[in-house]
Amino acid sequence: MWRGVSILAFCLTAFGATLERLSLEEMAARSTAIVRARAGSSTAVLVGSTIYTRTRFQVLERWKGPEGSEVEVVEPGGTVGRTTESYSGAPRFQAGQEMVLFLWTGPSGRTQVIGLSQGVFQVGRNEATGETEVSRQPSGEVMLDRLSGERVLEEPVRMPLRALEGRIRAAAERSRNR
Repeated sequence: MWRGVSILAFCLTAFGATLERLSLEEMAARSTAIVRARAGSSTAVLVGSTIYTRTRFQVLERWKGPEGSEVEVVEPGGTVGRTTESYSGAPRFQAGQEMVLFLWTGPSGRTQVIGLSQGVFQVGRNEATGETEVSRQPSGEVMLDRLSGERVLEEPVRMPLRALEGRIRAAAERSRNR
């Protein structure tokens, strides 16, 4: 199953990425780690014929996965020398950004975001309530329903941070009880 998800998630076309739409619960169940973190330094490296960008994150909270105060996330794309590669749907991080990341570490040992940009939620403060919240805007990439294969629209997500944490913990509990 993971192989099919990986192929679908990374099937890049001339027009952009085609992604399987994942619910919060599906991302939580499939992730090997879920963290609230702050982006630090990034470095682009050439691995074979592909450029990857490695970003180090300071872990502020860990809701799933192995302990540790830092995590390195590797995403396709970046610039090495005069060569730049860009992958539609792949998230890009800026130092200082705070976010919630749904992560998966594969057999290669590389940790990457689940579902490309679907697994990244910006953390900020709601100006009206002062409450910490998370948000994610639609990526603009083609999204397909997992069951029907039909094209679906990606909706923006906005909710209190603690509501997201509650959904993640509930999904983790359900997957443990299966």
